Amino acid sequence: MAKRVKKRKQQNGFIQTLNAFLTLIVIGLVAAIGLVYFGLTKFHEPGQIQADTVFVVPEGAGLNAIAGKLEDEKVIDNRYVFRFGAYATDLNGGLKRGEYLLPADASMRKILDTLIEGRPIQYSVTIPEGFTSWQVVERLNSSKDLTGEITELPAEGTLLPDTYSFERGSSRAKIIEEMTKAHDETVAQIWETRQADLPIETIEEFVILASIVEKETGLADERPQVAAVFINRLNKGMRLQSDPTIIYGINQGQGPLGRGLKRSEIDKKTDYNTYQIDGLPIGPISNPGVDSLKAVANPAETDALYFVADGTGGHAFAATYKQHQQNVAAWRKIEKERQQAAEEAAKKAAEEAAESQEGEAAQTENQ
Repeated sequence: MAKRVKKRKQQNGFIQTLNAFLTLIVIGLVAAIGLVYFGLTKFHEPGQIQADTVFVVPEGAGLNAIAGKLEDEKVIDNRYVFRFGAYATDLNGGLKRGEYLLPADASMRKILDTLIEGRPIQYSVTIPEGFTSWQVVERLNSSKDLTGEITELPAEGTLLPDTYSFERGSSRAKIIEEMTKAHDETVAQIWETRQADLPIETIEEFVILASIVEKETGLADERPQVAAVFINRLNKGMRLQSDPTIIYGINQGQGPLGRGLKRSEIDKKTDYNTYQIDGLPIGPISNPGVDSLKAVANPAETDALYFVADGTGGHAFAATYKQHQQNVAAWRKIEKERQQAAEEAAKKAAEEAAESQEGEAAQTENQ
């Protein structure tokens, strides 16, 4: 009898222990389900940022580091929920370096989607047509959104002027690579469309002449005419006599000369002075744009051999030296009138400044 009672007590103890264990399991499951529900709800509900916010994913950062950075920068309020949601939705991979714009009230799910599928914020740098390689490097170095150093100045005439997009933190060397590739492809394509019987034999000479055309005029619709003048001169064995080539020989393209050419500079023979050498200079004097390249490949049909500024931003063209001299005289007259007008304006400004000072002095005495 005593053995039966003892056995029954042992069975009751086992059942109680099992019930307690099962109860703990149920409580744990309920708690786990509650946590999962809370986490997923938190993961998908509107976030705490009240305005569009820029967030940067560093190079090589993983999910844990990014979740911590999001919380530290007050973009989210719980890094663990963000990590849990990423694992639960199987979106914990593929996070890309870059700078992203997160919309106001973005949920953690929206933020995660943006960091995985969204396109990083794009910046851009514009290289004007006719910039020298030195000017290109100066422009890239001035951009605070680019990184790295350009250790070697690119060869003149090997870069294509354009607007280039990039992500913050991209290297300056990468932009140079893109410009070089774009130049090579563009030049090759345009070279294939060139007019027959041009007095230029190589693609290198093609770029050199285009670089001169680029520096001679800023008007796209005038470039075919300027190109035609130089083509006509080459065909006749005449020297190009281009002032920009002299300037490049003086400063190697390191910014504008800032003054007029001296007679001694015009008379000095250098590899770039087309007043003193036959044919083309030794190399390009700028990085020509598409319009100048096309102009040289297919110049205008004209017998013009000369051009000079006409006072409107363009040029007056002439087929004879006599006509050219008339155009030069007209331009000299315009220059003289402009100089007189500038001097009169400066004199008037000085007189007005003096009268103003006298008036202030008289007012001070009256006080």
